[in-house]
Amino acid sequence: MILATGATWGICAASTAAVIARPFRWPEAIWAVAGAVLLLLFGLMPFPAALHAVEKGMDVYLFLIGMMLLSETARAEGLFDWVAATAAIHAKESRARLFALVYVTGIVTTTFLSNDATAVVLTPAVYAAAKKAKADPLPLLFACALIANAASFVLPISNPANLVLYGGKMPPLGQWFASFALPSLASIVVTFLVLRWLERKRLAGECVSDVERTPLTAGGKAAFVGIIATAVVLLVVSALDVELGLPTAIAGIVTTLAVSAIAKSSPLKLAREISWSVLPLVAGLFVLVEALDLTGVIAQVAQYLRTLSVDPAHGTAISGTILAFGSNLMNNLPAGLVASTAVAQAHPPRLIVDGLLIGVDLGPNLSITGSLATILWLQAIRREGEDVGFWRFLKVGAVAMPLALLAALGTRIALG
Repeated sequence: MILATGATWGICAASTAAVIARPFRWPEAIWAVAGAVLLLLFGLMPFPAALHAVEKGMDVYLFLIGMMLLSETARAEGLFDWVAATAAIHAKESRARLFALVYVTGIVTTTFLSNDATAVVLTPAVYAAAKKAKADPLPLLFACALIANAASFVLPISNPANLVLYGGKMPPLGQWFASFALPSLASIVVTFLVLRWLERKRLAGECVSDVERTPLTAGGKAAFVGIIATAVVLLVVSALDVELGLPTAIAGIVTTLAVSAIAKSSPLKLAREISWSVLPLVAGLFVLVEALDLTGVIAQVAQYLRTLSVDPAHGTAISGTILAFGSNLMNNLPAGLVASTAVAQAHPPRLIVDGLLIGVDLGPNLSITGSLATILWLQAIRREGEDVGFWRFLKVGAVAMPLALLAALGTRIALG
């Protein structure tokens, strides 16, 4: 039994490390799936349990499918280029103003379309804006990455990890705002100030604002309408306490088909451009977490939460901080799943659960593998010929994340 537990932990740790390090530059999904397969081959996990783990992520898969379809449709129809030109024009030759515009746009995108949408939909547009404005793209790209997590608890729909942590049973919007409105504001403001200060040298000087803005085509306008309609649909279904995955997938498919019909293009060609490997990556991570649960480690986490519940304020600070840093060791989706399972067993006070959500949402700003959104962001910038290594991101995240986490958790605890 001890040997099997050790082997399970070893495979999960090695697989997670490989997802982070990407040996041989192979995609992250290969390593997550390889770890899941090894658990099955060595008999460390029953096949039905693995299948159940994959099924747990169904809502997340559907959510991602919808967002990726929306993103690729918008890109193909030139919506990103139009947004980029608009941002460059309104920057009025100021790199600092362009940075602020990108940050505000990231807040809106994350709030109403999710942090994954900021990574997948907004990042290519921002890169295009930097090129049109002849500005250093890295500060603007970092703004996309960090706001995708810093604003991801403004609304329940702002982060798929929210769905995971609450097990699909989201608190009512009124209760959500009472818990997270001010902590979200603290997170957003502190992250902006820190990133603006860290990138002050790159943001000094002027950029080009006299750029050509090609009018949107009919397909581009339809893609824009589809994105806005999706945001409205997600707000409605969230208020009705309905799972977000299926409505998002339907919105993405309908938008893609409608735009393809208007533009007289093939939706299959568009679908081939999507990074579908993110789906097996998420599924593999869910299997790894289920394997850990079978070893009893989550029961120990639940017992620790019961101990922390004796002093909710102190427990919130500790649990939120541990989960924030832990999310960077195993990605915040599986970390959120571990926390969700432990919460279901321990039934801690609401304050502690809220602290856990802040930790799982904001903590990933520490490293490039902390959240699915950041991995998607990394894939997006690599498609544009840019790359940010682990240590380069950590230099920014090691300053921005702890300060924002302190502000957000401190604000939530102060609210009581």
